[in-house]
Amino acid sequence: MMLLSVDNLRVSFAGHAVVNGVSFNIKPGEKLALVGESGSGKTMCAMSLLGLAQGASVSGHAWFETDSGRADLLAMPPQKMQAIRGKDIAMVFQEPMSALNPLFTIGEQIAEVLELKMGLSPMEAAQAAIDLIADTGIANPSHRVNAYPHQLSGGQRQRAMIAMALAARPKLLLADEPTTALDVTVRRQILDLLGSLQVKYNMAVLLITHDLHLVRSFADRVAVMEQGRIVEQGVVADVFTKPQHAYTRRLLASAPSRDIQPIQLSAPVLVSAAGLRVSYPVATPGLRGWFAKAVFTAVEGASFSLAAGQTLGIVGESGSGKTSLALAVLGLHPSEGNLRLWGRGWGQAKSVDLALRKDIQVVFQDPFSSLSPRLTIGEIVGEGLLIHAPSLSAAQRQSEVLQTLAEVGMTDAQFPGLLQRYPHQFSGGQRQRIAIARALVVAPKLLVLDEPTSALDMTMAQQVLGLLQRLQHGRGLAYLLITHDVAVVRAMAHDVIVMRDGRVLEQGPADQVFHRPTQEYTQILLAATQ
Repeated sequence: MMLLSVDNLRVSFAGHAVVNGVSFNIKPGEKLALVGESGSGKTMCAMSLLGLAQGASVSGHAWFETDSGRADLLAMPPQKMQAIRGKDIAMVFQEPMSALNPLFTIGEQIAEVLELKMGLSPMEAAQAAIDLIADTGIANPSHRVNAYPHQLSGGQRQRAMIAMALAARPKLLLADEPTTALDVTVRRQILDLLGSLQVKYNMAVLLITHDLHLVRSFADRVAVMEQGRIVEQGVVADVFTKPQHAYTRRLLASAPSRDIQPIQLSAPVLVSAAGLRVSYPVATPGLRGWFAKAVFTAVEGASFSLAAGQTLGIVGESGSGKTSLALAVLGLHPSEGNLRLWGRGWGQAKSVDLALRKDIQVVFQDPFSSLSPRLTIGEIVGEGLLIHAPSLSAAQRQSEVLQTLAEVGMTDAQFPGLLQRYPHQFSGGQRQRIAIARALVVAPKLLVLDEPTSALDMTMAQQVLGLLQRLQHGRGLAYLLITHDVAVVRAMAHDVIVMRDGRVLEQGPADQVFHRPTQEYTQILLAATQ
């Protein structure tokens, strides 16, 4: 007996098909992975099953075994679908910080589901929420139940989302990229959690992801999507070892490849740090807080150097101090110890700081958040020239912008009216290229790359990494690469620093650290990526 049978599902917007004749089945208690690049239609398949594809034209059938018998999800009236959502079929969304309501505690949000779907009283729902939070492995659940989303880490927020989805004991869980923004060890924990809860509740899971490594270690079967169609499906082991379709083979071969050039002995040192310490003031509870502030140390005693043309990878879990170290290098947070950039330090004089800010630029993790939605691409990329090259005329500035965009693979011929377009009109990989162009346009010597590919699927990530490698070879750029993705560091870094709890546990040449790690924590990080 099939729990869900999807037959010839079609989803279109204004006559443009995004899902085109998709069919698949899920048995009770089975784990099926829906895999493909961004824009392949994976998420739209799941959204349409729950009637959440607003403004879309949906056709086909999706037969689901409800308590009262077999029913077509796509033909359900809104009132009946509302009863299905959250009870029989639940969904874990990709970004919990966006999906969770910031005005309510996680306990209140879980309790709401229990009251609406299970008919529990407020007191019963409050206790059940604590039990659910405990089931998902969040420490001190009776305390955390009163926390707001912003007071939790990324992994804890994702666990809270899972607790909310499981509140009504659904038969089917739709998990949309549940581990995309998480570091490797937390990703493994979430994956193990989903697996154990799936067994505990005999629940079927439809996993939507672009992470093939995730599929290999989690799913029973896999369906591969390309441009709105399923091109191949079958048992995971069969599809991974004997892929039949060219697109599947391309996905499996899209792991980042190492392409670095040796550092010249004469290469100047751009950044040097010795005994670097980064700390933040935190409030002290009670009366003592009126007179003294406690200090949280995010980075303690970090020492390193970075030369022209070199990539230094900073690896560690969330909260290890990677980003705090980057903020200190960027001069965006004060630090103690000896930090020198081109032999100078931050805060000496405004003219010195301005010159340093031209030479060191940053590419952020999420280009959709870091690119202003109110500015055109021409304004975004050209903004740095207004500050660092004010003598350029408007025509010269536009020429520089077009030339830099062409260097990252975006031309007006490919995208007519490119400079007048806005960020939302581009894909994730294209937005990341625009973010790189914004950093490159002022001709920096060092780029700080903060998780530059974590929001991208494997093929997009491979393209962006290839672009960064070519730019480094052509411009002699230095990179400070902040990431939790060991595969990215393997492909890009000359040297590696492994951080945990604000301290450097291990550092050295990439080959040495990855092939002969001396620290148990490094070995755990590497094992989590196997």
